[in-house]
Amino acid sequence: MPAKIPRVGTALRVLAAALLAVTTAPAIAAPAPGGTVALTFDDLPVFGQKTSPADGGAMTTRLLAGLKRQHYIATGFVNEAQLAGPDHAQRLRLLQQWLDAGMDLGNHSYSHLSLNAVPVETYIADVARGAHDTGTLLAARGRRERWYRYPYLETGKSPEVRHRFESWLAEHGYRVAPVTMENSDWRFAAPYDDAVARGDHAEAQRIQSAYLTFTRQIVAWYRQAGRELLGREPAFVFLLHASHLNAASIDDLAAILHDQHLRVVPLDTAMRDPAYRIADTYVGPNGTGWLDRWSLTLHRSLPYASLPTVPKAIIAYDARLEGATDPRAAATS
Repeated sequence: MPAKIPRVGTALRVLAAALLAVTTAPAIAAPAPGGTVALTFDDLPVFGQKTSPADGGAMTTRLLAGLKRQHYIATGFVNEAQLAGPDHAQRLRLLQQWLDAGMDLGNHSYSHLSLNAVPVETYIADVARGAHDTGTLLAARGRRERWYRYPYLETGKSPEVRHRFESWLAEHGYRVAPVTMENSDWRFAAPYDDAVARGDHAEAQRIQSAYLTFTRQIVAWYRQAGRELLGREPAFVFLLHASHLNAASIDDLAAILHDQHLRVVPLDTAMRDPAYRIADTYVGPNGTGWLDRWSLTLHRSLPYASLPTVPKAIIAYDARLEGATDPRAAATS
């Protein structure tokens, strides 16, 4: 499978040059109340290196405790390849913890494939396989899997491929979970894990501080970008990952959202915003968020000149670790 993990911020800059030249269009009518955000966590049970069930359990317990402490309802997106192996039952209990905590679970494909990299029928088979255990857990609670999140936010290189897959999703009762806010948390997560593993708690604290500083900046940028694009602030859908870094930072993240006057709501609530009915016809080689996609549809540019960037030291640290062992490949092995 492709040796890469989501690079949404990079895709924003890739599209910037093309989008800066587009013309303006009228703002979307019938605005929904602003100031809300849904939290979604990708790569469940655990983002990064495939850890032991005990380590995954510690992360899951800490993350869910933080979400419950803040009275947040979040949606987690599962890669069921992580459940494979002799300790399947223990790993399955990590997903049960999410449901027991009142959270929802969605499909993130079985093995985190890119629709841009494999034939569409192969991709469909992988997504169908990724619904087995999660679907069973939900069915035992009288629920079903309803949300799908594209790995890498890559939605196909041709309209035909995208239409074929999304027709399959609709036939099976899925709706795509878009992303309208992200903070490149995956860039910080591996360096943080490495520092903790080495017992360098001062370094781990420095990485966490840099992560929170960047998050504060990028959340403010997305709010500004939403207002400039739509003439008002949409309900956001925030992409995060089920990582030790986020488990350790959930109260700080909550403080950032509070300071930004963003109230956390369930994904279903955020998706009622009329913005999510804007046509998204983007296809191409880059995985990118939905503000970019809407900017193409609406012929409006985004404020890329003020887009915050991840510190170079963090990028270099993460690149060194990825060169030593690809965390996405390890997570889904």
